Amino acid sequence: MSEKRVDKSKEGKHPIRSFLSFLLLLAAVLLVVLFAAYRDGTGFDILRRYLHYGRSEQAGGETVYHYDAASKNRFALLGESLAVLSDASLSLYNSAGEEVWSAPVTMTAPALVSGGGRAVAYDVGGTALYVLDQSGLLLELTADEEEPYISATLNRNGELAVTAQKKGYKGSVKVYDRTLNPDPAFEFKSSQRFVLDGYVLGDSLAAVTLGQENGVFVSSIVLYKMPGTDPEADYSISGGLVAAIGEQDGRLATVSDTALTFAGANGEIAGTYTYTGSYLREYDLGGTGFTALLLNRYRSGSVGRLVTVDKDGEELGSLDVREEVLDVSASGRYLAVLYADRLAVYNQDLQPYATLQGTGDARGVLMRPDGAALLLSAGSASLFLP
Repeated sequence: MSEKRVDKSKEGKHPIRSFLSFLLLLAAVLLVVLFAAYRDGTGFDILRRYLHYGRSEQAGGETVYHYDAASKNRFALLGESLAVLSDASLSLYNSAGEEVWSAPVTMTAPALVSGGGRAVAYDVGGTALYVLDQSGLLLELTADEEEPYISATLNRNGELAVTAQKKGYKGSVKVYDRTLNPDPAFEFKSSQRFVLDGYVLGDSLAAVTLGQENGVFVSSIVLYKMPGTDPEADYSISGGLVAAIGEQDGRLATVSDTALTFAGANGEIAGTYTYTGSYLREYDLGGTGFTALLLNRYRSGSVGRLVTVDKDGEELGSLDVREEVLDVSASGRYLAVLYADRLAVYNQDLQPYATLQGTGDARGVLMRPDGAALLLSAGSASLFLP
């Protein structure tokens, strides 16, 4: 019988070699990540996505959420959870795509906005309002039929401002602090001007009002130091009507049909970016350190520019657009643009970051701050990982 000799000198070396190879690979990956992070700040997001999602790239996207298809569906991200509002229901799905909370609603003009890890769903011109976080319902309000809701906002601390009609006045804004006590912490009631919107910046309320000067409608921002009774400051948005109000780096940001305006809590205008004859088509205030604008050259059509603007009103990036844009979404340092045939993710300077060809029937997109993007279709949403 022959005896098989085993060279024991080689035993035990394979695990060591494997471990050394792993260390070299890890070192190489970390060098790439650190270089990218030093260059544009996105490298840490690559590592975070890899550690969190378990892979660094998903070219075709993976279906994560399923929901009822409805023409009036509205969407908002709450971390990795998704809130979906239609004219008949409000639902919340967790990161695994499971429905964790749902309620029937009756809304004619459903609206859904997010901020501070929360989302507020309300009926424009109606009486229903709900506030959610990832765990479910936090607050439900019902307005008097004679005092319907006009708008609602959540700031980055989750503080709520609700604008509504008010009997005997031209409108009001109620402020609810982060505890969301049903009794408002502050209320501004306007006697002279119509109130369109409100936003909480620090300990101040900024109310968007509409009046007339020389027969022309003029938007103004009135600032109240809460809980004061008299305005601390106000400033006009010249030549345009305010479509949205938010915040960029501690400054109020207002989007009008003619300009993007930034101001401090003292009412001093810090920067303005005018559209110089272009027409505002899309915007998003959700980026960190930038606001995204899609400006058309003509009232209709797909010829225009995509721009990003910092808190001083200075242009960070500009990109000519000559094709149909279905949706834009900004979060963190990223901007997602959904074209008819692809999804493009840019950084705040509008340098290309990632592209997904062939987006199927997606008609909307929600950007996550880590660089992942959620593609929204009629009855499902899929995740794209650059």
